[in-house]
Amino acid sequence: MEDTIRQISIWALPVLAAVVLHEVAHGYVANHFGDPTAARMGRLTLNPLAHIDLFGTVLLPLLLIVVGAPFLFGYAKPVPVNFYNLNRPKRDMIWVALAGPVTNILLAAASVYALRFVGLAGGSLPLFIATPLALMAQGSVRINVMLAAFNLFPIPPLDGGRVLVGLLPEPYSSSVARVEPYGFLIIVLLLMTHLLDFFMGPLVYFVIRLLRGLVV
Repeated sequence: MEDTIRQISIWALPVLAAVVLHEVAHGYVANHFGDPTAARMGRLTLNPLAHIDLFGTVLLPLLLIVVGAPFLFGYAKPVPVNFYNLNRPKRDMIWVALAGPVTNILLAAASVYALRFVGLAGGSLPLFIATPLALMAQGSVRINVMLAAFNLFPIPPLDGGRVLVGLLPEPYSSSVARVEPYGFLIIVLLLMTHLLDFFMGPLVYFVIRLLRGLVV
């Protein structure tokens, strides 16, 4: 029980920051390209209460921590985007979709630098401060890279699927877009059969190694 509470205290802030900023980034970029839907609904705020999904932001990460899962995952309430409001819907859809994963990669990079800072600080920081900071930074790197990799999988309604729809010419883009109603079912099947691991595993490993290599 004590270890579970410790894990929750370490992971709570990194998970919350990762999922909330991911969604806010979608909304900001959509607003920039002409769709004010998220702004009008008050979703361009850093107040986590506006974005928390009971299952995706609280229960799912908590369950994964309790069962000792080898990975941690979560999500916030999706920011509403009306792609028809965008200045150039097909092109702008790509930037709106990429905003979330790119934000997660930037957060992961910032966390690597934070981890490096804690290491360089050495004994100047009290152990009771340095240890949780280092553990939270490590957790932040992992959750943000995993969230980015998962969302870049090219199946609608994931961000990677929307990027693919925006990049493909007709009639191929419309064919991919028609997969969206079945997208989450396909993703669940891929997760259950571990086929998604072949995509996420190498990508997560590569990105984490790359980010750590940039901080020397």
